[in-house]
Amino acid sequence: MSKKALADFDFEAGEVLLLDKPLTWTSFDVVRKVKNTLRPRKIGHAGTLDPLATGLLILCTGKKTKEIDQIQAQEKEYEGTFRLGQTTPSFDLETPVDAEQPYAHLTEAQIQAAVATFLGKIEQIPPVFSAVKVDGQRAYELARKGEQAEIKAKTVEIKVFELTRIVLPDIDFRVVCSKGTYIRSLARDLGVALGCGAHLTRLVRTRIGEYRLADAWTVAEVQALRPPRPEAADGAAPPRQRRERLKPARAGLDFYATQQADRAPAAGPDLPLHPEEATPSA
Repeated sequence: MSKKALADFDFEAGEVLLLDKPLTWTSFDVVRKVKNTLRPRKIGHAGTLDPLATGLLILCTGKKTKEIDQIQAQEKEYEGTFRLGQTTPSFDLETPVDAEQPYAHLTEAQIQAAVATFLGKIEQIPPVFSAVKVDGQRAYELARKGEQAEIKAKTVEIKVFELTRIVLPDIDFRVVCSKGTYIRSLARDLGVALGCGAHLTRLVRTRIGEYRLADAWTVAEVQALRPPRPEAADGAAPPRQRRERLKPARAGLDFYATQQADRAPAAGPDLPLHPEEATPSA
């Protein structure tokens, strides 16, 4: 069966739109960009992705927004990379390394044995740099102010946890898990189990239930659906109204932006990522 063309979607009536979220974009960035392009009356996403994760983000429009809870409840599949021997407060690249421990003594058998202990239902504590609410505030808001947040453990299920490559200090993995699982916390917990610490350096969501990243569209492809600007009486397009550019919400990625300063910018269109513009967001 051929893939349905974007031009054939009826976003106002209701569609489930699969998108490949760009690196450094928040999930809300994507929703905002699609909303400004397509102008549906109702739109929402079915499960967030961290700014430093890429991959499948599902948006629902119109009457399909009623299916958001159902989609969010389905199992997720991820691929990514953990780095052993180093820890960070955010469990990923959002914050700098705060401790280092030896890792070169670890054997593949030891690493595989530690991985096996996480299969099934486990108790997991979400990261302090997460959207979990603590006394009415988001945990990341407290963490970025240097305040302590006591986050309770919750039960999640790891259905598949396999290593696809081991080149120390990096290990590549594939995980299939239940709703609410934090892969960053899995990195932290694996590092604890191995006694060397670990953090997440790459994460791609490849599947939610039966929805797959291979069938997703890019944000640029959606933007191509933007209606043409109306012409003025003389046939020329009217000048764009100049608006003050707002600082984009970049979820506190100051450190990450600094580290990437010498590389090509990864931020999306009209949403440049600069250290001085990075501000906390959900």
